[in-house]
Amino acid sequence: MFKGFYNLTSGMLTQQRNLNVVSNNLTNISTPGFKARKYTSSTFDDVLYSRAGNKIKDYEGIGRQSYIRATSDVYIDFTQGVPEPTGISLDFALDGNGFFALRRPEGDTAYTRAGSFSLDNDGYLWLSNWGQVLDQAGRPIWLGTDQIDCDAGGNIYTQDGEFLARLGVYDFEDYDTLEHNEQGFFTGEGARLAQDYNVYWRYLERSNTEMAGQMAEMISVQRALQSAAEVSRIYDDLMSKAASEVGRL
Repeated sequence: MFKGFYNLTSGMLTQQRNLNVVSNNLTNISTPGFKARKYTSSTFDDVLYSRAGNKIKDYEGIGRQSYIRATSDVYIDFTQGVPEPTGISLDFALDGNGFFALRRPEGDTAYTRAGSFSLDNDGYLWLSNWGQVLDQAGRPIWLGTDQIDCDAGGNIYTQDGEFLARLGVYDFEDYDTLEHNEQGFFTGEGARLAQDYNVYWRYLERSNTEMAGQMAEMISVQRALQSAAEVSRIYDDLMSKAASEVGRL
């Protein structure tokens, strides 16, 4: 009798979560190096199969019908963003695979494509509020000045040609193992030095969020959410009327 509520409620929850992902993509459309997210959902029994099945994936049925949907995963689009010139001497963009590495104040390491660096009070290259930038040996990079030159390999020199450091660019064998936050920073094990990349000096990599597509997705999700909410209200009215009128009979 109340099966419709399961479908409608899960539909509203699914669309709300999808809307949160799309909203975050649009919020970060101007964030350098940000990678867009994609929300996916599946029926509850499929999600349960994938997360609680045995090693040989030989599942037994858990019911004849599935009335709700659940979050399957939030995928990240690692497509290259467009390098955009800024003319700022401590801006760097990556072309190819890999991430810049940051030593966070907590002592752990985070990885990002955002290269909008500056100098901290001690002259170290850092990403404001996130941590110091690391070189290929995993050490913080000390520059002491923003009057520098940089080549495509990430080698940083003074304007007199004295070598200072080389930007550490790290890659992972499996990006699916990385954990991420809403600002586009990643953490994970198994980092190794990247091989196939170029560094663009005085550039920033733009977010790969495509505004028109995300706006269309947002409108579609909002309409689906509103429709589910309206049908839920109608369904509730029908159930209330059925309960009250059948009771009189």
